[in-house]
Amino acid sequence: MAELATYTKGGVAAVLLALLLGACATAPVQEMSDARQTVEAARQAGAAERAPALLEEAERLLEQAERALEARRFREAREAALRARERAAQARREAAGR
Repeated sequence: MAELATYTKGGVAAVLLALLLGACATAPVQEMSDARQTVEAARQAGAAERAPALLEEAERLLEQAERALEARRFREAREAALRARERAAQARREAAGR
């Protein structure tokens, strides 16, 4: 019985590890879309004039994410896209005077 419990724990750990690795190995489609939309929203809000440094950083991060995506470096692409979205949101808030 103890052997079965040990085997089951190991199996669960292996499945969890596979799921975690699998999540990192897929293309960050949603993150890329969110980042592109947020960058565009910041542009539309006037961030190029009122928060240019933040908008430029968001655009640079988005370009970095796109290059990583093309090279199939999905984890790097996901991280850069998330940072791009964050910077673009900051730029939009600053442009709106919030």
